[in-house]
Amino acid sequence: MSASRIPFHQGRNDQGAALARVAGRVRAALAEPAAECLRTARRPLFTGIGASYAALALPVQQLREQGVVTQRVLASEIEDGLSGFEADVLIAVSQGGRSSETLAAFRNAPAGTARAALLNVVPAPLSQLADVTVGLGNEPDSYASTVGYTGTLVALDLIAGALTGRPERVDPWRDIASLTGEVRSRAAEVTGALRSRAAGCVAADVVAAGASRASAEEGALLLREVVRMPAAASATRNYLHGEMESAGNTLHVVFGSGRELALARSLAGAGHTTLLVTTAGVDAEVSVPDLSVIRLPACAEAARVVLETVVLQELVAQLSEERGVPVESFVFANDDTKEGGVDPGDFEVASPVTAG
Repeated sequence: MSASRIPFHQGRNDQGAALARVAGRVRAALAEPAAECLRTARRPLFTGIGASYAALALPVQQLREQGVVTQRVLASEIEDGLSGFEADVLIAVSQGGRSSETLAAFRNAPAGTARAALLNVVPAPLSQLADVTVGLGNEPDSYASTVGYTGTLVALDLIAGALTGRPERVDPWRDIASLTGEVRSRAAEVTGALRSRAAGCVAADVVAAGASRASAEEGALLLREVVRMPAAASATRNYLHGEMESAGNTLHVVFGSGRELALARSLAGAGHTTLLVTTAGVDAEVSVPDLSVIRLPACAEAARVVLETVVLQELVAQLSEERGVPVESFVFANDDTKEGGVDPGDFEVASPVTAG
């Protein structure tokens, strides 16, 4: 079974309403008796691959802030078991439930370790191995994921809330539909104005700290997948320790409201095209040459990460159009990354036939 494939632009259009639906479904799933291990775990270990792994930066940061000992690990690193990890629940994320590395990690998890799967598509091979499955609801998604990725962020926040006993009245997702539309509109305006300069860059650096590292990693992946622009994700403090020295005809996307503000000013001041995405009141900075600013509304940390992703989606759509790269015209089909191989139906949507 698979969720319906939709074009990238439709995923962006439908995203706000879809996220509200996902939040309702996941809340209900986490209240079920079968999900007890996601309410009582003391040593959760998160795993995934690709975009799913990027998303895991969010719950790991949230849980550590609440004193929970946890980490994320690439599924490819635990294909042979959990040696070196002390986990009472292995939480695996795989939107379609067919990632070969994640399936191997579940198959080789030791007895006594609960296995929880977070999926969009249910049933799936991963759900058949899981002790408990939390589903997003088979939401239609684009091949370069829109709703599937942001819906996963919503679900991971709710799982983190369940693990820490967050009160039900604390709800980051109540206004997500309207916030998504508001930020998308602003992002389209700002990224449209910088697209010609940004599209001429030879590479991109995406920088963030804390939970927003999910946005940095997803941003680098989207720039590679959608725009075919070499891109790297960096943690803010690490970027300051030498990584930024290679700046040169490079697009810089900076998320944050701390040290990131001065970093963005430094990059733009040196003549590098820079997009700052922040909740800080720095609108005046748009007068600085080479610096564009998208100010996000004040909101909960998890909602902010979703809104940062909305900005990224608009950015890559603009750059893809400017560079003449059809969105989702993927080049490589690696048939060993998904159980059952590549679904040809994905590429019927993802790689449209173009003239010439």
